[in-house]
Amino acid sequence: MSALGKGVTSASISMLLKKHGYSVCPIKCENNLNVDFGTINPIEHGDPFLCFDGCESDIDLGNYERFLEQEVGYDNFITMGQLYLKVISDERQMKYNGEDVEPNPDVVNEIIRRYMAAAEHSKADFIVIELGGTVGEYENNNGLYYEAARRLAKKLPVAHVHVTYVPVPPHVGEPKTKPAQFGIKALMTMGIYPDFLVIRSEIPIDDQRKYKFSHKFDILKEDIFSNENLDTADRVPLRLHEQGLDLRILKFFDMKAKPKLNLRKWENYVNTLKSKMKNKTKIAIVGKYFSTGNSQLIDSYYALVKSIEHASVFNDTEVELLFVNSEKEAGKMDFALKDADGIVVPIGWGSRGVEGKIEAVKFARENKVPYLGLCYGMQLACVEYARDVLGLKDANSVEVNPDTKNPIIYEIPFDPKYQTIKGDGCSMRLGTFDCKLKKCSLAYEVYEKHKKFEKGKPGLVRERHRHRYEFNNAYRERLEKAGLVVSGTSPDNFFVEFIELPKDKHPFFIATQGHPEYKSRPLDPHPLFIEFLKASLLE
Repeated sequence: MSALGKGVTSASISMLLKKHGYSVCPIKCENNLNVDFGTINPIEHGDPFLCFDGCESDIDLGNYERFLEQEVGYDNFITMGQLYLKVISDERQMKYNGEDVEPNPDVVNEIIRRYMAAAEHSKADFIVIELGGTVGEYENNNGLYYEAARRLAKKLPVAHVHVTYVPVPPHVGEPKTKPAQFGIKALMTMGIYPDFLVIRSEIPIDDQRKYKFSHKFDILKEDIFSNENLDTADRVPLRLHEQGLDLRILKFFDMKAKPKLNLRKWENYVNTLKSKMKNKTKIAIVGKYFSTGNSQLIDSYYALVKSIEHASVFNDTEVELLFVNSEKEAGKMDFALKDADGIVVPIGWGSRGVEGKIEAVKFARENKVPYLGLCYGMQLACVEYARDVLGLKDANSVEVNPDTKNPIIYEIPFDPKYQTIKGDGCSMRLGTFDCKLKKCSLAYEVYEKHKKFEKGKPGLVRERHRHRYEFNNAYRERLEKAGLVVSGTSPDNFFVEFIELPKDKHPFFIATQGHPEYKSRPLDPHPLFIEFLKASLLE
């Protein structure tokens, strides 16, 4: 089922295989008819992970990058929408020579073609494929992925790892295997017989339950693994390695295993994360994608939360996150943020909740609370400064008010050099772009301190972008004269990429048009988050 942990399991297997010295190419297969996840409300499917090449993917690709410590992109993400779009496009171009076009075999063939293309491009020793969704779900889109897996296994060595759920009803206190048995039976009707079982549950799976699965489905007990609830998902690779899943997989493929894996750094990270830390701080994330029905979400800002987590371990700092709804708290932001030691205004779209975010920027600026603005958080920081310091009371982004007389943030004419067309009348800057930092600025100091300049190019950094609107250079000189520092621009000086306040005016106020949260990793935290957290401790 969704959110069971297939992505973390796939990422863990990938990491362990890589630690054995093998190259790995992970692939996530989604059932949605969306071509990418950039058009999905993050409340619906979590934070779309932004890849280096501009691919707007599922949240699980972030797990792949963080666990594998390698970049992933378009080759690693497949949706049913992409597959149908390609097949229908080929049909329109008469590539099927008059044959009737059907999901099977034509979409299935396209799935296999994508797998093979990823294998060819990556030259990897292992392709680890994660099939999203639930076995036998009524849309049945994912049945095409299972059919591709069945056919692939007839030609190539393929290990099927089935992640299933064994609930422990609290009024009984005993694991119940029957739902999982029905799932495995449904899988077998598709012609797939699992080689390995990874069992998610509230508690470790005992030998009695393993015996049931082994006896009923002819799976060796040593190929059945417990993936019970842990204190953090980052501990999963350690737990699976402890049980020998990586060794069993390598034996299945008759490939050599290292006698001992070096997981020390990862283990130290996880243990530090879950230990009592030296310092404490409270960080407010001011956004609007926090709830669905009666449920409270953090998945909508998952990459941001993980980035703060990575920096917290680096700084030996326990972080209490305050999730502030910018729509509901508008007009009372002073009260909502009174306990915050640091404030983040992250990505966002549209006009809903904008005034609350602007209030949060003002609170941070006037009260000298460390501030980090990400994408929309940079744009709205510029709007707030124009309103309150320059006195342009109607200053705004054209995304919020198309008729504003002072469009601090506006839409530039399309230029294929910079932008990607997402749909009719919608262009975006997507992917990784260069940025030249201003010497002696806070941004320059942060990246220099952590040795993050591009090799041999002092002041040059690269960050991922995912946005449509841009800073309006018509206001640049006036804002700079009023004290706002433009500390980073595109190499041609056209796009404003970083803004900040001087240190004599504010201890830490910095914002970027980019998305550093998508580059942060457990063993390599992003310097902006490291220094932001450090600044919050000085309050």
